[in-house]
Parts: sequence; C-alpha cells; structure tokens
Amino acid sequence: MTDQLRQAWTLEPVRSGLLGTLLIVVGSLTPAFLPQAYPLWPALRAIGLGTLAGRTICTILGVAGIFLLVQAWLQLRDHVFGEVKPLAIVALWSLPFVLAPPIFSHDVYSYAAQGWMLHNGQNPYEGGPGQVPGPFTDYAPWVWRYTPTPYGPLALQISRLVVDLSGGRPWLAALLMRVPALVGVVVIVVLLPRIASLIGANRDKMSWFACLNPLLIVNYAGGGHNDAWMMGLVVVALWMAVRWARLWPAAAVIVGVAASIKQPAMLAAVFLPWLMAGFSWRDIRVAAKAVAKAAASLVIGVATFAGISWACRLGYGWVDALSVPGNASSISPSYWIGRLLQVVFDPGGSFWMVEATTLGLGGAAIIIAVLAWRLGPAQPLRALSWAWITVALAISALHSWYLLWGGLLLPASTGRKQVPWVAVVMVCLLLGYTGVNLGFRSGLVPTIAASVCTAAWMAYAGWSYRLWSPGSWGS
Repeated sequence: MTDQLRQAWTLEPVRSGLLGTLLIVVGSLTPAFLPQAYPLWPALRAIGLGTLAGRTICTILGVAGIFLLVQAWLQLRDHVFGEVKPLAIVALWSLPFVLAPPIFSHDVYSYAAQGWMLHNGQNPYEGGPGQVPGPFTDYAPWVWRYTPTPYGPLALQISRLVVDLSGGRPWLAALLMRVPALVGVVVIVVLLPRIASLIGANRDKMSWFACLNPLLIVNYAGGGHNDAWMMGLVVVALWMAVRWARLWPAAAVIVGVAASIKQPAMLAAVFLPWLMAGFSWRDIRVAAKAVAKAAASLVIGVATFAGISWACRLGYGWVDALSVPGNASSISPSYWIGRLLQVVFDPGGSFWMVEATTLGLGGAAIIIAVLAWRLGPAQPLRALSWAWITVALAISALHSWYLLWGGLLLPASTGRKQVPWVAVVMVCLLLGYTGVNLGFRSGLVPTIAASVCTAAWMAYAGWSYRLWSPGSWGS
C-alpha cells in the first residue's frame, strides 16, 4: 500500500485533489454545519471564523475545495489505473476528513443522538432525541430533534455502540461514526472494479467514475452517511453473486443485513439471482425459474431483515417514520410538486405533500417493473442501477448521496461504453449545489459569494472539459 500511495502522489491531479479536500475541511468550520456546542468553537471564534468575514472566507475556501476536487477528478478520467490503484487515491483524498467534523451535513450528529437514546432506554422509533435532553440533543439539528427515525434497526444499534465507545462525548461519537463509513468506502473501491472485470465492463471507467467520484469522497468519506455502510454491504453481495453465481442465497442474506441499516438496499435482492444467469422471457420455463429465484431472494432478504429487527427489539416503527425526511426542504421533484399543490389548494394542510410522495413512489414502482421486464434478463445491473436512481428521485427527500445508490453501478451497466455524459454533468451540478448551500446556511453575503464562485468554476469546467458535449465522453 505504501508503494501505491507513492505512485498516486506522483500524479498532479491527486495532489490538487488532496488540497481540495483540505480546503473543504476549512470551509466546513462555520455555523453552517458545525453545531454551536462543538468544542472547536472557542478557538474558531478567537480567530474570527464566526464573524461575517470569517464565514464568507470559509465559504469561498470550501467552494474552491469542491472545484479543485472536481477538477482533479475530471483530469483523471483518461488515466489508466494499471499501476496507480484507486484505493490509494481515495485514501489520500479522504485523509483530511479522518479527524474533521462531519462534512456538509448534520446527519451524523443525529445518528449519535439516536444512539444516545438507546443508551438511555428510549426507542428512536417512538420519538426524537428531544426526549433525552442533554449534550447529544444539543448537537442534533432542530428539524430532527422531535421526529422518530426512519433508519433500520442495525444502524441504530451501531450508533449505540459508537456512543458507548465515545464515553458520552458527542463530538467524539460523531468522529467515530465515520469509521463504519470509511470501511464501506474501502469495500466499494476495492470490489467495484472487480465486479466490472467479472461482467466484462470497463474496469478503468468503474475505477474513475464510481471509486474516485467526488460525491463518494465528500458524502461517504467526509459526511459519514450510513448509506456508505449500506452500499458497502450491497457491493459485497453483488460481488459474491457475480463471482460465485450459486451463492446468491448467501448474497441475499447480506442484502438483508444492508437493508437493516437503510431499507433501499432491499431492491438489490430482486436482481441477485439474475446477475450471471441470462434468460429470455420467451422461454417460459426458464423465465419462471428466474422469477421464482428473484422471489426467493427477496424472501431471504426480508426474512434476514425481520430476524435482525426481532433481535434488536425495536419493532417496526420505522414504517411510520418513512415520511419524516420529507419534513425538511429538498430538491426532490415530488417535494416541490407537493409543495406547489399544497400552496395552491390547501396552504394550511399536508394532504398534497403526502399524495405527491405516494404518487411518486407509485410511478417508481411501475418504472422498476418495466426495468425488470426490459433489462432484467440481459442487463440486471443496469436495471438495478436505474431502479435505485428512480427511487431516489421519487421519494420526498433527495440528497446527492442517495443518487450514489444507483450511480455507483452506472459504469457496470453500460458495457464497454464510457460513462453517460449526463451522469458526469449531474455530479458537477450536485457539487455546485452543495457549494451554494454551504453559503446559504452562513448568511446572505456568503450565499452571494458561493453563488458567484460556483457559477465561475462551473463555466470554467464546462468550457475546459466540454461537459455539455456527449461526444467528448464517448457515449
């Protein structure tokens, strides 16, 4: 590994990407995402980072860091990873995040607060961290302090373990929550290129788009989201099913474990038996066996999830809490459609918000069925990739790390072709939104500064790398 790190360090984009993540860490040291109770604040205020000037400067540095990381990523797109392994690059880029507060998100503080609830005998499915006043609640964002959690039972038990290890210190618990996320990142980066090789997809494109993706670096390694744990387990299951086709039942068990962290993982169970099978709907007997295996895989996954839920003794209160993420503003299409209908027809209620989400999920179910029918027999990974993207777009809360569910599999779903250019553009747009959102949470002047800087680097990146041109990406 030391030799691989040295080889990675010889690449200028790798060094500039590391500078980018360092600047992102500096940019995160503002009230935008750092709780006022965090022990760093006395020192940060002493050097003026809590002032308007300090917030503005940090915001500009954070946006500059995002730009440097994206630029480094784009510069590496044509690099052959024969000698320089993606894990070495990811390790260098992620290094500044190891001891940094959670990046661009409050979610990790909520995880810790939910673990603190379990530590104190409270069920997070029955209420929010506000039921247990104290330091952990002080760190949790206001919007989630009095709402139950929608996360799976295993995620909550891991949070409890982390809280126990932290000795009751919220800032340390937040740092320790990054450990399982980093493990998930390592698994993803190691196994995804191997999956690509096994199915005949382009290994280099998988290494570049999925493993070095700035969204993965910022959200999984930096943000510590539990999606990283979930996807790490799902990737293990996919690799097992591709490497040893007959072991799909064991892979389905792993998917069930992943779903007990975050429920969208369960979608993978449907496609596991199809990964290396290959069949046609015209052959009724073969198709019937394929459908039976998919149903059995789903049953195994659900049974595993149910068994973990029983062992955790927390019940199934997450079902009623699935609408909780929609309480906060989001870039989700269903959220904005529901909000518009709500304002027009029922300003004081919530009927249209609920209905928009229901209709979105219903539409997603139809699209997933079509994907399974059209792509499942010959291109199951492609079907799974777009199925996850469909779910992410349909639910009432959309975050960039949700799009990684299916986005990580895009290079494996396009055969020998290069990555769809639209996906590359979306990565840049989502990170641009992240930069503007950083400024928005810090005040009007930082918002203006972030918007101007983001527009400038988006224009530069678009012109320099021809992001708008499908031909430039070979697809």
